[in-house]
Amino acid sequence: MSEVHAVILAGGSGSRLWPMSRQHLPKQFLVLDGEASLLQTTIERLSPTIEAKNVLIVTQEAHAKGEAYHALLPYQTLFEPIGRNTAPAIALAAAYLIAEGDDPIMVVLPADHIIKDEARFRAHLDSAIRAAQDGKLVTFGIQPTRPDTGFGYIKVRQANDAHVYEVERFTEKPDLATAERFLKEGDYYWNSGMFVWSASVILAEIKRHLPAVYQIVQTILAESRAGVAFQQAVEKHFATMPSISIDYGVLEKSDRVSLIPCDIGWNDVGSWQAVHEISAKDENGNVLQGNVIAVGCKNSLIRAEKRLVAAIGVENLCVVETADAVLISRSDQTQRVREVVDALQQKGATEHIYHTKVNRPWGSYTVLEEDPEGFKLKRIEVAPGARLSLQSHKQRSEHWVVVSGTATVTNGDEVTTVHKNQSTYIPIGAKHRLENRGIEPLHIVEIQVGDYLGEDDIQRYEDHYGR
Repeated sequence: MSEVHAVILAGGSGSRLWPMSRQHLPKQFLVLDGEASLLQTTIERLSPTIEAKNVLIVTQEAHAKGEAYHALLPYQTLFEPIGRNTAPAIALAAAYLIAEGDDPIMVVLPADHIIKDEARFRAHLDSAIRAAQDGKLVTFGIQPTRPDTGFGYIKVRQANDAHVYEVERFTEKPDLATAERFLKEGDYYWNSGMFVWSASVILAEIKRHLPAVYQIVQTILAESRAGVAFQQAVEKHFATMPSISIDYGVLEKSDRVSLIPCDIGWNDVGSWQAVHEISAKDENGNVLQGNVIAVGCKNSLIRAEKRLVAAIGVENLCVVETADAVLISRSDQTQRVREVVDALQQKGATEHIYHTKVNRPWGSYTVLEEDPEGFKLKRIEVAPGARLSLQSHKQRSEHWVVVSGTATVTNGDEVTTVHKNQSTYIPIGAKHRLENRGIEPLHIVEIQVGDYLGEDDIQRYEDHYGR
């Protein structure tokens, strides 16, 4: 029996769940339901079929070396230098697994879906693995419960056996009339974006239908076999990939695709309305999370991350509060959140990119205040034993005040110890580093002064985390 590996696609931006989801910390790394992130839940539901050592996560380097550093640390990772949709990501993962010297079964899953019936999912997964061992490309189809225009649809023919159907055709997201007709006709399933196949079979189909992608992957493989690190070869060649989905580029054209119908409590969490659907509700149909007071409210989702949110007499409303943004929407309009993100991008704002509190491999920082006159105030926490990179800034100076813990500060050629209620000054251009050599968290307040205070004004000379 071939070894089974999971390939988790975790490179998305998650813009539909703004303001919680941001470019630097998208929804797959957030806790939306329960106590674990969507990514961690996706991995945990694979056990015992797939061990953690056989999990490969394909994501952006910015996630792996930034806010999601600790979430990704236990697993194998491949970094996409630039987003190129699912076909290049899957081709890259297949090549990576084959480069390891085997031809495993690949269970390809998005990192940000919710499945309520995990036992039934694992039973379907076993059936899919058996079909993949026979050379099939297997997808999971979700039984439609409504004429939804937000999903692609898959039409099936007769069953090959009791559980596996032949795929007749794929249909991209239809209009409402077409979706209603699909439900009436039957034999149509929602496309879940979950797949099972062997690495060699999907690469053969990519060679057949996407030769440009296949050729680039072969170039990466050849260089890795010649001694170049696989990730280094990826960084050299991946940007030349076309941007195309595995569905459109391969599966819609292939004659080897099968489908397993699933009723597993699946939800792609593609909107705040979807979050409302999957979450536990009170007697009035409300989902209330955080410091919320709801008086006479019905069928609403109200989520507070920092401040008290009080709502009176509202119905069918979505309210999501974070430290720097508040979303208010009718429940049936939450799919339009992406329009807000587009507007923020067009105006050059940053509220769609990162939160006021930003996680880093060494700890976190929180922007407390920023003034256009040229100063920024931050709270910085450095974990025990952690340290920032040795760095300098061209356009700002920094003043550090230790409020708890003990800081070890490199400032030019001088290394000093700064205790609670003491401070130090870092001039513009000085090479400097902040370290916590103690066993307790270090907290400092940082005041930046300069003509430009962007996070990209940083030159690193040495970094423990490979940034």
